[in-house]
Amino acid sequence: MARVRYGARTEAEIAASREKSSKLPDIWSTGVVAVWESDPDVVAAVLPPPLKPADRPLVRANISKVDLPGYPLGAGSVAVAARHDGVEGWYPLVMPMTHERALTGGREVFGEPKKLGEVTVERDGLVVHASLARHGIAFVEVRGAVDRALPLPEPTRKTDFYFKFLPAVDGSGFDTDPVLVHCTRNEKVRRLEHITGDVVLRESMFDPVADLPVRRIVEITIGEKTTDQKGRVVERVSAQALLPYIHQRYDDPMQILDAPPEGSSGGRG
Repeated sequence: MARVRYGARTEAEIAASREKSSKLPDIWSTGVVAVWESDPDVVAAVLPPPLKPADRPLVRANISKVDLPGYPLGAGSVAVAARHDGVEGWYPLVMPMTHERALTGGREVFGEPKKLGEVTVERDGLVVHASLARHGIAFVEVRGAVDRALPLPEPTRKTDFYFKFLPAVDGSGFDTDPVLVHCTRNEKVRRLEHITGDVVLRESMFDPVADLPVRRIVEITIGEKTTDQKGRVVERVSAQALLPYIHQRYDDPMQILDAPPEGSSGGRG
């Protein structure tokens, strides 16, 4: 009988896949990072408990092209500075990716708020343009010109905070208590330049980052970096406390808050 591709994989095949993924070479990306100060009350308002605001109301936009052989990837995020249990980090609100493959592991394993979108990073001489777009709206755009090289930072460790959860089958909340994930990334940089420019936020009902106004640009850079990623569950969190924030994850929150009609094959798609 021919191989049934939906059939069970052997233990050897599973082990081989794990070994292959553990030996991936460094993958370098070229990306624009813009950091700005926003309104403290707004930054605090988007943080689900138990996350707390950092000392400064910072917002960070990452917009990158990733050099995957035969599989170029655009990847981005918009995050706010936060802290949890003495750990300083970032809480991403949206993470546009250009391919579905980049969504799966991030959403299902780590709880990352990834969505399919358009990611643009362009450079013409010293002029740089980068943007994140979904549903035809470039809701974040960074424009400017490189004005100087920057010293390379030492390898550093950064932390992102994610909430991992499963919407309940009956639409009443969650199947189990959500968990808070600390995702740590060891980052190495091989090129870094400073950009003088601006950040434009456009209104989008699906990605309302325009609610995080640019009060003062802290820094805009373009660089080449590579990172690894490891996550760990640090605590279970209150389902009741997180429920008011889960619309951050979905374009149509009613998709998970509404129970599917009896006898139907699913929800709203």
